[in-house]
Amino acid sequence: MNSALIPNLDLRQENVALPLGIDNPNTSAAPGRHTHSLVILDNRELDRQCLAQCMAAQKADLQILAFGSIEEWKQKRDEYPPLSAILLNVGGKKIDEPAVSEQIRKLSSDFASTPLIVLADSDDFGQIVRALEYGAKGFIPASVSVSVCMELIALSVAGGIFVPASALFAMRHLLDSSNSTARPLAGIFTDRQVEVVEALRRGKANKIIAYELNLRESTVKVHVRNIMKKVKATNRTEVVFKLNDLFLSGGSATNSLC
Repeated sequence: MNSALIPNLDLRQENVALPLGIDNPNTSAAPGRHTHSLVILDNRELDRQCLAQCMAAQKADLQILAFGSIEEWKQKRDEYPPLSAILLNVGGKKIDEPAVSEQIRKLSSDFASTPLIVLADSDDFGQIVRALEYGAKGFIPASVSVSVCMELIALSVAGGIFVPASALFAMRHLLDSSNSTARPLAGIFTDRQVEVVEALRRGKANKIIAYELNLRESTVKVHVRNIMKKVKATNRTEVVFKLNDLFLSGGSATNSLC
């Protein structure tokens, strides 16, 4: 066998902490080298080990930790550098499955200052919207490369929010649908609020909405506040995500909004 084809696993492991009962003498080979850590959460042992190894080869200054649950990490948190981000790998599970949605909500609440990024097999627009609604700061499809995944995690750490391009195309399709507004919004908003909703979904500022609808800006603000109350949102971004979720459901989410 040609030894040149065998990767040097010892070198690749030096940035990875594998709290899985596996001997890993190199995790402490370079004390003080890692200033921060990334926690991968995945209850599938082989998947999380493989992903951690691949990520460690890409990011020498970030210690990659692979755990089956956040509770496992908490038991050893003092042994590792400060946490920069949490990567939750849900695989083929649906975001709106009770166990998954609850996990995202709890992690985003317990680690409010640490970005939670969801890694999933799917790039379905509805799943992306729900993940962000539940508190995730990014959604990475498993179709990307490891290097791209690391860059997207860095974006989240820097304060950005990443969603796949497919999500933007899906949103554009919704916006371009000529009859997309009337059907799902019927019975939820007044006619004037529907006009404001459509403008919000297009990302328009209050001043522009006021000009286009021939309203006072203060009146637009009142409409926006009322819309936020109806969809139970706390900010404009959340309003847009919830409205688009409503459009995707074809109006079936009406009862949960009102």
